[in-house]
Amino acid sequence: MQMLTRDTFFNGHIALHQPKKGYRYSVDAVLLVHLTIEQPGTTILDLGTGCGVIPIMLAYRCPSRFVVGVELQAELATIARLNVKANQMEDRVRIIEKDMCQLGHEEIKKPFDLVVSNPPFRKVGSGRINADSQRALARHELKMDLETLLGTTRRFLKKAGRFCIIYPSTRSVDLLSAMRAAAIEPKFITMIHAGLSSPAKLIAVTGIKDGNPGLEIGSPLFLYNKNGTYTETVATMFSEKAYSSSVFITSPDLTLGKK
Repeated sequence: MQMLTRDTFFNGHIALHQPKKGYRYSVDAVLLVHLTIEQPGTTILDLGTGCGVIPIMLAYRCPSRFVVGVELQAELATIARLNVKANQMEDRVRIIEKDMCQLGHEEIKKPFDLVVSNPPFRKVGSGRINADSQRALARHELKMDLETLLGTTRRFLKKAGRFCIIYPSTRSVDLLSAMRAAAIEPKFITMIHAGLSSPAKLIAVTGIKDGNPGLEIGSPLFLYNKNGTYTETVATMFSEKAYSSSVFITSPDLTLGKK
C-alpha cells in the first residue's frame, strides 16, 4: 500500500487516512454530506466510496444510520476499511470491494432509503486522463458511467427512496435526462458557485425513485468570499454547530471539484 496521510475531524475525534499521492477526497464530499438531509435510522448506500469519507461523515453526523460504501479499487477499499476501524464505526459502516455492475442482493440483503454518489464525471475522450490510475478512475468514466450508476441506484433503492449526487453543471442535461430515464425523478437542485460573480460549477441534485414530475430550484450555494475565505454558509458546514453531530475537516487541500 502506498504512503498515507492522516487528516483529522472534530479536533482529533475522527481521523481519515488517504493516499498521499493518488485519489484524495475534495470539498465536494463535504457539500454532498451537508446537502443530504435524512432522518435518524436511515439506511444509506454510497457508490464509489473511495477512502470511505462520505460514509464516515454521514455515520458520525447521525450515529443511528447504517451506511454501506461500495468501492471498485482494492487499495481504496482497504483504506476505507482502515478508516472505519480506526474510527470504531464497524457497527454502522460497512465497506464492500466490488464492481457495482456485479453487486448483488446476496451481498446487500435489503433496499436502501438513500443512495449517494460523488462519481467520476468526465466522459472518456474529454480531457487528459491522469497517469495516476486512482485519480483517472475517480475523474473519468472508465469503470463507472452515469447509466451504470443510475441502474445500480435503482436496483438498491426503496420505492420512493432518495438519490443524491454532485455533478458538473456543464453536464446538467446529461444527468437530469438520465435520471428520468432510470425512473429516478429529479426533485431538487442546488447550484454551487465558487464565488458571487462566478457561474455555477457544480450542481447537487436529489431525485426520488418513481417520483412524480416537479422540480424545485433551491437557493444557490456560494463557497468563497472575495478574499478566498469560506462564506458563512460553508464555514458553518465545517463547524460542529451545524448539527448535533456535524462534520469538520482540517485537510488543507480541499478545493472545489478536485479529486
